[in-house]
Amino acid sequence: MNILVTGGAGFIGSFLVDRMIRDGHRVRIFDNLDPQVHRGGRPPAHLNPGAEFVRGDVRDIDALGRALDGIEVVSHHAAAVGVGQSQYEIKHYVDVNIGGTANLLHLLANRPHRVRKLVVAASMSSYGEGPCDCAACGRVRPPLRGEEQLGRREWECRCPSCGGALTPVPIVEEDERRVNSIYAITKMVQEEMCLNIGRTYAVPTVALRYFNVYGPRQSLSNPYTGVAAIFMSRIKNGRPPVIFEDGLQSRDFISVHDIVEANMLALARPEADGGAFNVASGRPTTVLGIAETINRLCGAAIAPEITMQFRKGDVRHCIADTSRIERAIGFRARVAFEDGMRELIRWSETAEAVDLVDKATAELRAKGIVADDAPRRS
Repeated sequence: MNILVTGGAGFIGSFLVDRMIRDGHRVRIFDNLDPQVHRGGRPPAHLNPGAEFVRGDVRDIDALGRALDGIEVVSHHAAAVGVGQSQYEIKHYVDVNIGGTANLLHLLANRPHRVRKLVVAASMSSYGEGPCDCAACGRVRPPLRGEEQLGRREWECRCPSCGGALTPVPIVEEDERRVNSIYAITKMVQEEMCLNIGRTYAVPTVALRYFNVYGPRQSLSNPYTGVAAIFMSRIKNGRPPVIFEDGLQSRDFISVHDIVEANMLALARPEADGGAFNVASGRPTTVLGIAETINRLCGAAIAPEITMQFRKGDVRHCIADTSRIERAIGFRARVAFEDGMRELIRWSETAEAVDLVDKATAELRAKGIVADDAPRRS
């Protein structure tokens, strides 16, 4: 097949390109080499020479139209990524994520093409706070924690009905999505736009809602990237990982290799067409646990810095139910967390890591996204 991978020079996109070429497909990469991701805007060393590379921006509809020439499958991964940054770089995130996707879909709706499959990289961020179990009320969806509660350093969600303690449970695709950042809004809209136009014009479309992806090639110099890469960058520079709240907030981490496998199954299996799927491990890991695992595997003795500060809009827990994608196309995450972390660490030994976390945190604080130190409860 002739496949276009938008964002194909990036973290996830580049691994997809490698797999597609290995499987015998002809691949065209369309990527603008954003300097925040690619230092100096230079092509990365991992760029596969077996793919055709086109430097271009999804906001440029004419360039994108040329890149679609002869394409049979589109894997749409081009996006501006970063929850906190999206809260003040609003136009940029909307222009890239929604505007760029609108360009792609406009071309599919209005120009002759050969595209017969579209897979879009969606995001777990569109869910907001995950569901929980209350001993008295059953399964509930707690609201986003308020600043007053977080200011008291009461980190855990409470039952919205009785105020009781909650235990996190997995989220399913049918759960209401409660977006709480511009990034999350753009990713939800991007997903819905693709599924809508796919139905309208009979282009089989699949939305894959990625949870927290980690692995090699994730920029260690981008302070708005995934938490594992940010922690790795800090440790490489002899500095402690910086953890907000108490570090016990949990996420669902999945290896980039598992993400690639989910994409290839979605491309090949018509059972996925028209659907949206969680792509995750289904296993919770705390943010503090990530830092401690990286420290241990690196043999470092750098204690994480638990700031007890908070970022507005952060969720406490979000873990995936993966039964829908298992039933539909037989996908299940295979990479064990520690094995994936070891691979990330091995790769990081020769990767550039410019620590910009303090600069990014200062910027978030100046924009009012990171709260100043709050007094402890008496």
